[in-house]
Amino acid sequence: MVVGAFQLTSANAATATLLSQNKPALASSTELGETPAAAAFDGNNATRWGSQWSDPQWLRVDLGSTSTISQVVLQWEAAYAKAFQIQTSPDGNAWTSIYSTTTGTGGTQTLNVTGSGRYVRMYGTQRGTGYGYSLYEFKVYGTNGTTGTPPASDGPGYVMANPPVTGVVPSTATPPATNPPTTHHEFQANCSVSRSNLPDDPIVFFGLPGASHSHTFMGNTTTNANTTLASLQAGGTACITPGDKSAYWMPTLLNGDTAVQPVGRQVIYYKSGVLDYRSVRPFPAGLRYVVGSPSATIDDFRNNPGHVEGFECGDLTNQWDIPANCVAGSQLNVRLQAPSCWDGIHLDTPDHKSHMAYPVVGVCPQDHPVAVPMIEFKMAWPVSGNMANVHFSSGRGYSFHYDFYNAWDAPTLKALSDHCINGGLQCDPRGFDQYKPDRGAALNENYVLP
Repeated sequence: MVVGAFQLTSANAATATLLSQNKPALASSTELGETPAAAAFDGNNATRWGSQWSDPQWLRVDLGSTSTISQVVLQWEAAYAKAFQIQTSPDGNAWTSIYSTTTGTGGTQTLNVTGSGRYVRMYGTQRGTGYGYSLYEFKVYGTNGTTGTPPASDGPGYVMANPPVTGVVPSTATPPATNPPTTHHEFQANCSVSRSNLPDDPIVFFGLPGASHSHTFMGNTTTNANTTLASLQAGGTACITPGDKSAYWMPTLLNGDTAVQPVGRQVIYYKSGVLDYRSVRPFPAGLRYVVGSPSATIDDFRNNPGHVEGFECGDLTNQWDIPANCVAGSQLNVRLQAPSCWDGIHLDTPDHKSHMAYPVVGVCPQDHPVAVPMIEFKMAWPVSGNMANVHFSSGRGYSFHYDFYNAWDAPTLKALSDHCINGGLQCDPRGFDQYKPDRGAALNENYVLP
């Protein structure tokens, strides 16, 4: 039985707008953590969402506002749905079916439908193979409604800031020249590995221990699948600054089957990502997000919206995959920058990214107006020589990504941000700029507020 589908007409194709690309996505499950929901809405046919091998499963997109839906295009991988529905919802809770079939054959399905809603999902009830459900792309076309307002309370996949930050206008100002010149606006967090080889991810797979690929955790010593802001604040830290109880994690590096851990404290920069460094505000407590993607292609990694220097070892720089060989005795390094513009409303969103954005020509976009510190990972692993068997638990080098969950002591983070980022200094973890010693430090010799 097929309900609500008919042949696409040129008139519909001409008037329909793609509404779903890069919008927040959520799924009932993912396959080993390497096929996220967002991959079906990224416009990239080389990435995909894949579910676990059971029925039922669903994949949902948040269009941001109530919209008129006129067409859905499903581009299935080999693991397709034989029986499924396309459903819409105004709130992510009550669902209306606008298309249904029990005889799906996979491939690319173009479905003309009639419906409306803020949320659209594929609800699969019978798999066409012994595997899960797998979509390269899930495209929703139609007409946008008025800009939606965020949920009044925590909706599925959303965590609301309390209080939200509103009324911010992105700064387009250019800071005045200084003497001596201001060349940096940053401080460092120096953090060691606190937990290793743990298949947990409290952002992507909260409450599901063992559901992720292996991660290397830095900073907070308690991070696991059930981590919350309260548990981080009550935990210890492997950072040199006692006030930094944040959790940082990344896929585990492997040489063959052997895990390779960074040695000693790693450098995590907190910088200004915007031109007007004076406008940067500290992170709100509990803000969390993911940088990069385990399903990224080499072009995705190279062209990341933030500055990316890629991999280095010996004399090799700007490598977009792990080099085949590194000079004996050298180490493998990677640098990748995070988005630094926040929407002021959400501490997390279903895709763990949409509440954050990268600046555009040094200015935050209007829908993400709050400038916050730009984190840059600078990681180093003691591995060299033949690198043919060196890879991440998430895949090739360009699958490198990392997660951040803010649990800083608020006064300590504010002191470092005010003194170093807003003050235009190049600070160490104490908030001291060795090139401008007359400016003093934000923290004392024990890395705490004086």
